[in-house]
Amino acid sequence: MRRVIGIDIHRTFGEVVIWEDGRLRSFGRVDMTRTALEGLGGKLHSADEVVIEATGNAMAVSRVLSPFVQRVVIANPLQVKAIAHAHVKTDKVDAGTPASLFAAGYLPEIWTPDAQTERKRRLTARRYQVVRHRTRIKNEVHAILHSHLVPKRPRSDLFTRPGREWLKRQALPDDEREAIDRHLRELDRRAEDLAVLDREIAVAALDGRETANDDHRRQSDGGDRRHVGDRRHSPVRESWEARKLFRIEPSGSAIRARRRSSWPHQQGRA
Repeated sequence: MRRVIGIDIHRTFGEVVIWEDGRLRSFGRVDMTRTALEGLGGKLHSADEVVIEATGNAMAVSRVLSPFVQRVVIANPLQVKAIAHAHVKTDKVDAGTPASLFAAGYLPEIWTPDAQTERKRRLTARRYQVVRHRTRIKNEVHAILHSHLVPKRPRSDLFTRPGREWLKRQALPDDEREAIDRHLRELDRRAEDLAVLDREIAVAALDGRETANDDHRRQSDGGDRRHVGDRRHSPVRESWEARKLFRIEPSGSAIRARRRSSWPHQQGRA
């Protein structure tokens, strides 16, 4: 008999409800720890289907419970609320509503990324936060200069080496000077974090591209066959820094020829 397990996830616990034969029954609470979730998975059947709503730790819960059940479905909470609006809101109702919708075939699911894509998302989100923090720091430095009637620097970036030399020559109170120095130190530290994240994102992108190329070659070769002398062997995995060494740059003559071909008075001539 089909069973659908609905879990209303909170920060420290989850309310578990089982849909079976058109009825809902409570299965108690489970702590939001890996050990407790593995214990819950051991009590479930391999043919069970688990339904949870998308939240901060939904992906972690899905990874822990997936080996124990047939499928773990993550629902869109906004669409679930729009479809089934409950007048009485409790943890049991919140857990039973997605389970009932999934059993009836009306549950709005979300796409679940694989581990590699999820890691790229985390790296991109962290880079976004670092860039936002850097922008906030720069705005605070500009606000200090504006509050003391310091004119805007006409040339180059204010946070380059010439710009920082120009900052030192401005007449500012001691506390404001110390605040600017503190902001500049924080800006340099965030720049190092940004460089590390850029490197990790680039390596992850190259790894994903190489994996896709390997899969394409494997499909085109008909399995694991290898052909001697052609280019269908699995490529040697190179680091991002090594790839930069083998990047081919266009020569100067090729660039000049491309520019001449785009000149209007050269068009139509042999």
